[in-house]
Amino acid sequence: MRLAIINDYQKLAGEAADWKSLPPGIEVDITHDRTPGGDEGARLLAPYDIIVTAREETRFDRALIEKLPKLKLLVTHGRRNAALDMQALAERGITVCGTGYGFSKATVELAWGLILALAKGIPMEDRGMREGEWGLGLPSGLTDKTLGVLGLGDLGGGVAQVGQAIGMNVIAWSQNLTDERCAEMGVRRVDKDALFRESDVLSVHVVLSDRTRGLVGAREIALMKPTAFLINTSRGPIVDEAVLVDALKSGAIAGAGLDVYEGEPKVHPGLLGLENAVLLPHLGSATRETRVAMGMRVLENAKAFFSGEPPPNRVA
Repeated sequence: MRLAIINDYQKLAGEAADWKSLPPGIEVDITHDRTPGGDEGARLLAPYDIIVTAREETRFDRALIEKLPKLKLLVTHGRRNAALDMQALAERGITVCGTGYGFSKATVELAWGLILALAKGIPMEDRGMREGEWGLGLPSGLTDKTLGVLGLGDLGGGVAQVGQAIGMNVIAWSQNLTDERCAEMGVRRVDKDALFRESDVLSVHVVLSDRTRGLVGAREIALMKPTAFLINTSRGPIVDEAVLVDALKSGAIAGAGLDVYEGEPKVHPGLLGLENAVLLPHLGSATRETRVAMGMRVLENAKAFFSGEPPPNRVA
């Protein structure tokens, strides 16, 4: 049998787990370049019984899945992956596993990195220093400002806690948010309009679904303050990118910090020339510690699968 680990562009898979501990006769191949979908992806992946993919880098749609006759197990980093056609995988009887996120607060750390980069003008000032300048702007303070959290789950709650630690007033909203959760986190629950209208920093932490796709659109961004920052470390399609680009160009909002995009790995070309946008390449959970933990989970799932036991992180 053959196992492929694809999209290992950070070259961590080899050190993340002891692949030699798999049963005899299993050939493991690791590729570091992005594996395409479509016919080219099918040609590369057709020989494999097990495929391990990192997040949404390769789209496993029905057309690709139907061209992978040997595939029996697909393992994805994380818990869910919008690039997988789960119905097509189920129809083929392919087992799908996740890995969890290992150190789940990595995305919280990154969200705050983006917030601070915008508020303190870090990219601009760093660039200015290297060009011989000394002080190109006046940073914004965050204490006593309002942090809005769109989604108060594990990640949104973590972002809220950091905001509280530096003296921000924290408000939250999502479709399923309860008073009990807000009381637990010490956060004020508001309605959707108030979230966008009152926030000085608005950070997105909801799962991408039919209900949340385009949740942050023209109407919502129009409610925001011209001094506000929008942070998205969740999924690109939750925010209407074209509307966001227009708002950043016109000064309707002060800035955006983005780690996720509509058409990953491509980025809306309008974002690339904007000084008030800080852009990262979907690094949310991509710490060394998390990727090593994910590799170990991949190995656990593969061993269970080969032994005929239920994989511990099976999702379908």
